[in-house]
Formats: sequence, structure tokens, C-alpha cells
Amino acid sequence: MNNKKFILNSDDFGLSKEINRAVLNGYNDGFLTSASICANGKAYKSAIDEILPECPNLGLGVHLNIVEGKSLTKVPLLTDKNGEFNNGFLKLLLKSKNEALLKDIEKEFRAQIESVINHAKVDHIDSHVHIHAIPEIFKITAKLAKEYNISFVRTQYEEMYFVPGFKKHFNLKYPPNILKIIILNIFSKNNKKVLKDYSLKTNDYIIGVGYTGLMDEKTIEYGLSALDGNYIVEAVIHPSINPACTGQRYREFKLTQSKELKDKIKRLGFEITNYKNLL
Repeated sequence: MNNKKFILNSDDFGLSKEINRAVLNGYNDGFLTSASICANGKAYKSAIDEILPECPNLGLGVHLNIVEGKSLTKVPLLTDKNGEFNNGFLKLLLKSKNEALLKDIEKEFRAQIESVINHAKVDHIDSHVHIHAIPEIFKITAKLAKEYNISFVRTQYEEMYFVPGFKKHFNLKYPPNILKIIILNIFSKNNKKVLKDYSLKTNDYIIGVGYTGLMDEKTIEYGLSALDGNYIVEAVIHPSINPACTGQRYREFKLTQSKELKDKIKRLGFEITNYKNLL
């Protein structure tokens, strides 16, 4: 029996109106099935009030964010004196055994989750720059997912695969991405055990770590082709619509509009869905 599931998810929903428009158009005119919203985003209110009502079947995740923008709570170990987050992935990893820091993280995560679920039904949790993958932070995420009855938490295990093309690999983005895959794959193996302990669910694989900032039709096609089995696969993109923009975010928006890619995904045996429909 074929049970292959594919989810196309937009991260960063709510960070800007251009990203919000990409989600709306990706859903209405393309095959974007899911989005993850930043409760501290500058365009969060617009996303809640203007976009979500127009996307009734869109899967929605909380995109936990403690690395960019302002906090929703007073968490001095995570922010500067103006309330702006001032820690990146590496800093948080190195400080992740600090109990006081973890308390601040839980406080902020809780506020962000509550903000979203007060406005909309949530079916999954993930995070900005995969910050929740850090094992000690992941434990907090799983605990809160269970508490707030959110069934799916993203894990970041990505099968190593190769997309032909010189420009895809000889650039400043690809080598660090390979290091990210190695680190996140190690973390994901442990984090999946944590989810099992909490009776929570997750995707089997992700597409979008190795080719972060380089995503196109080929990266998704080759990523899916590398997987042989009945899996839940989430492809992570960061789309944006700006009439004056022709950059990577706009190219990732165009992915949502590609009928050719949609057909290829189906020919590979995948049903295009979202976590909402998998519940």
C-alpha cells in the first residue's frame, strides 16, 4: 500500500507582508499546503487577520523564534536591553545547559504558542533557523507540544543527496549546509526518541537543509527521488513576493506555482498534503 506523503511548508510566515502574500498566492494559485507563523513577526497581525481567513485548509505551525526580532516576554538572557533577541544557533547550543536560560526559553516559547493558538488551530511546531533542534531546547518544545495538544513537531533528518550543477555546490552556502545536515541529523535521531516518549508525531525526512538558500525544482525532485519507502517528507521553503525582487525568496515562491514540479511529485508516488490532514 502506498502511503507516501509530501508537505510543502513555508517558514517565516508573519515576518513581512511580502512573505504573507507569497503564502496566500502559494496556497490559492499553487500547491503550498502548510505555513509556519512567527508570533513576533512584524506582519504577524496581518497574517492572522488578512491571510489565514483566505486559506481555510492551510496547515499551520508555530515557527518558534528566539533569534530574530523582539521577544513577547521579558527574557533578559535571550535579549538585549531593548528586548531584541541577540543569540544565534551556536550561542544557544553552547549555553543550552544553562537552567536559567532554559527557563527564559520556555517562557518565551509558551507565549508565542499561546498567541497563535488563541487565533487559529495549530497542527505542528518548528522554529526559526531550526533552533528547537538543539536537544535541551527540543525537550522544552516537546513538553509544550504535548501540553497544548499539538501533535506534530518537526525534526530535521535529511538524506544526503546530490543535485547536478556546478553553481549548486561551488558557492559560499553549500559547504556550511553540509555541516548543518551532519549536526541536525545527529540531533534528530535523539529528538525522535523524545517525541516517542511524549507520544508525539514527526516527519520522517526533511528537504531544505542541504540546499538552504539554493532551493529550486531540482532540489525537491532529487530529494524525493533519494527516498524509497512510505514516508512523511516535509520540504521547507522561504518564499516572498515583491514585484521588484528576483532573488532566492522569489524563486522559492515560484516553486509553489510549478505545475511541472507538482506533477513530478505525484509521479514519484507522493500525496501532497499537510500535517492538518494527517491528524
